[in-house]
Amino acid sequence: MRFLRHAIAALALGACALHATAALAYPDKPIRLIVPFPPGGGTDALARQVASEMGRMNGWNFVIENRPGAGGNLGVDQAAKSAPDGYTLVIGQTSNLAINPTLYSKLPYDPEKDLTPIGMVAEAPLVLVVATKSPYRTLADVVAASKSKPGSIDVATSGNGTVAHLATEMFQKAAGIKLTHIPYKGAAQGATDLIGGQIDMYMSSVPTLIGHIRSGAMRALAVTSARRSDDLPDVPTFAESGFKDFDAVTWFGLAGPAGLPADVVATLNKALVQALDAPSTRKLFQAQGAAVRSSTPGAFGKLIHDDRIRWGQIVKESGAHID
Repeated sequence: MRFLRHAIAALALGACALHATAALAYPDKPIRLIVPFPPGGGTDALARQVASEMGRMNGWNFVIENRPGAGGNLGVDQAAKSAPDGYTLVIGQTSNLAINPTLYSKLPYDPEKDLTPIGMVAEAPLVLVVATKSPYRTLADVVAASKSKPGSIDVATSGNGTVAHLATEMFQKAAGIKLTHIPYKGAAQGATDLIGGQIDMYMSSVPTLIGHIRSGAMRALAVTSARRSDDLPDVPTFAESGFKDFDAVTWFGLAGPAGLPADVVATLNKALVQALDAPSTRKLFQAQGAAVRSSTPGAFGKLIHDDRIRWGQIVKESGAHID
């Protein structure tokens, strides 16, 4: 009888232990998702959709925290310095994971050493636009006008060293022209000034400008991707416009601090891929001018590494630098 009582007690303790383990299975509290840009922008919209679907499908709770500043560096740095427990994640993109390591002389984090890649989220081409009243209707018009008066045409972007800025540098080099770059601190004011006639051209991502293009407030001259954008099928690529092999896109991905446990990474990646496959996600991404791009953690890590080398070289050639 004594043995039986001990056996029953042991089984009860084991059941309690299993129950406690199950109760503590990841995640057992809200996950903070840092968006390193202001609310209302393209990155914010994509991040909120992904978090919403991951939460809905798995019964998880996400808290979105917008931490803009320094080209996205502040938010990424905060995530990099968080505890590697899976409860702080960040939506990174080409600028703060692949460009800024070369652009900034003192970046507070190393995207390859201080972050754990979880998976890609999306990619979007850039688009060069003018106001509807602009005399420029093609890239050839821009090139001809610029060659007749070098530096007379200005092109605005959301900041020095951004993908958009570097894409304009690629365009100038390929065309043999000189444009005047006007960097803004964010995308909204540049769009407003273009429509108001204060600037000649504006280069930004399709998600940022597609609403203005569809409304007729802006005319799209060309997209920077290797193939035409599904959301702007009538707009030619730079390559189709005479600039062979021109290809520049901005991508988005989910990451956490370095040292995330492998099982947590696998859990998050599985949930992310499922969320990206949801019809609601594809519909919203398409409305934002972005294409769903899921991946393994390893493939996303390789993309960060390869693009860091590629964009780093373009940054050096452009002479862009931020202290």
